[in-house]
Amino acid sequence: MHRKTKYVFSRTKGINKENKSMEKYILSTDNVNIHYTETGKGNTSIVFVHGWLGNINWWNSQEAFFKEKYNIVKIDLGGHGKSDKTRQDWTGEQYADDIKAVINQINTSEIILVGHSMSGAYVLEASIGLPKVEAVILVDTLKDLDQDFTPEQAEQFMFSNYRKDFKSAVENILPQFLFVEETPVIIKNQLQNEFIQNEPELAINTLKPLYEMDIRKIANLVDIPIRAINSDAQPTKTENNRKYFKNYDYRVIAGTGHYPMLEKPDEFNIILKEAIEGLTADK
Repeated sequence: MHRKTKYVFSRTKGINKENKSMEKYILSTDNVNIHYTETGKGNTSIVFVHGWLGNINWWNSQEAFFKEKYNIVKIDLGGHGKSDKTRQDWTGEQYADDIKAVINQINTSEIILVGHSMSGAYVLEASIGLPKVEAVILVDTLKDLDQDFTPEQAEQFMFSNYRKDFKSAVENILPQFLFVEETPVIIKNQLQNEFIQNEPELAINTLKPLYEMDIRKIANLVDIPIRAINSDAQPTKTENNRKYFKNYDYRVIAGTGHYPMLEKPDEFNIILKEAIEGLTADK
């Protein structure tokens, strides 16, 4: 079911002195305040969207690296960061609406969406039908579109453990899937400390929509270039993805876990720069 889209003009909150970026808020379609920042310059905007239980600060290194040439926008999805946590209807469509609400306020001619982890699905859905969006860059996500992980499996293997003891799950279960031996300890500690600040039900609600989406159907509808930057912790199934994406390619950062932009930011930035420049050259 499609809701009538209604957005209000964003309101400025102030300057983030550390990053010298403008902090703004806008209402999404369900009247949830969505926080985002904007800085930099240029006719092309790079819009960064974090993964599960993340926030705009996950992209600070990318903001610093790219802002001299590009307009940089970082979004806190509903339920995350400084955005409202009052959402009642948690869906992939609503997350996409968060992103579109911000996109509609950006005064540049071209937009490249960058989505990490669960947000890969949401930036794909948000890109559909928006002519200003030139490409999507996925970060360690959707490595194999033929792989199924059902809501029932999510409940069995993840959510039941989160309800039982979320702190223990963060400290003992999640590291097996999120980190590798080379992941810097400071990054592990930072992320785990951020995760356990969340209530278990909020953690579940914010992730559940990912497993309820028909991501293959969405991928088939995307007709812009898709590029990916993946860790080597799990393989990327190129041919499986090309069954659904019309234009797909990827690069690997070796020796990283699920957070390559945090674990090896310098290498990540160079690869992202090359990907963006390649997309520009292809036009």
